[in-house]
Amino acid sequence: MKFAPLCLGLLTLGVGLAGCGGLIPPPQADPTHYYVLTGPPLADSDAVATGRLRLGLKAVELAAYLKSPGLIVRQGTNELMLQDYARWGEPLDAGIARILRERLRTAAAVARVYPQPFPLDADRDYDVAVSVWRCEGGTAAGRRVAQFAATIEITTTGMNARVVARRTFVAPPASWDGRDFAQLAALLSAEVDALGQEVVAALPAAP
Repeated sequence: MKFAPLCLGLLTLGVGLAGCGGLIPPPQADPTHYYVLTGPPLADSDAVATGRLRLGLKAVELAAYLKSPGLIVRQGTNELMLQDYARWGEPLDAGIARILRERLRTAAAVARVYPQPFPLDADRDYDVAVSVWRCEGGTAAGRRVAQFAATIEITTTGMNARVVARRTFVAPPASWDGRDFAQLAALLSAEVDALGQEVVAALPAAP
C-alpha cells in the first residue's frame, strides 16, 4: 500500500509526457474526395421556349446497390467495391435527374419540364421515367471502363396513362485508368448526358 502514491505519481507523469512530448499523433487531413456529375450548359432561364411539349420528369429510380454514397467499381460479374474515400457530393439519383432536366429543357420540341412532385395546376403532355441499373467503374475486354445503363419509359398522363415509348439505353464502355475517380465521374457524366439525348430522341410529337 505504501507504493500506491508513487505509482499514481508515475502514471500521472506518463500521461503528461504523452500529451506534451508529441507521442499522440497529429490530426490527419481527411482523404475523402467528393464528385458530382456535370451535364450540358445550363439553359438560359430567360430564353423564350419555342417547343410545345410539356413534360413531367419523374424521380430517377436507382438499382439498390447504386444508392451508396461512395462511387462503385465492379470487379468481375458479382463483386462490388465501394470506395470509402471517393464519394458523390449529392445523391446519385438527384445528379442524374439534374442532367436529364437540363438536357430536356434545351430540346427544341420542349416548352416546359416539371420535376416530381408535379404542380397540381401544371398540365403535362407526357411523363418521363428513368430507371438506372448500372452507373459505375468496371472492366470490359480486359480494360477499365465507365459503365452506364438505364431504362426509359414515356407515358401519357392522367388516370388512364399508357406507355408511348420504352427504350433500353446502354452506353458504350468508356476507357478509364482505374485510379482517377474525377475521370470516372466525368465519363459517367457524359454517359448520363447521352441518356438525356436518347430521351429527347424518343419523345413523341405534341398531342
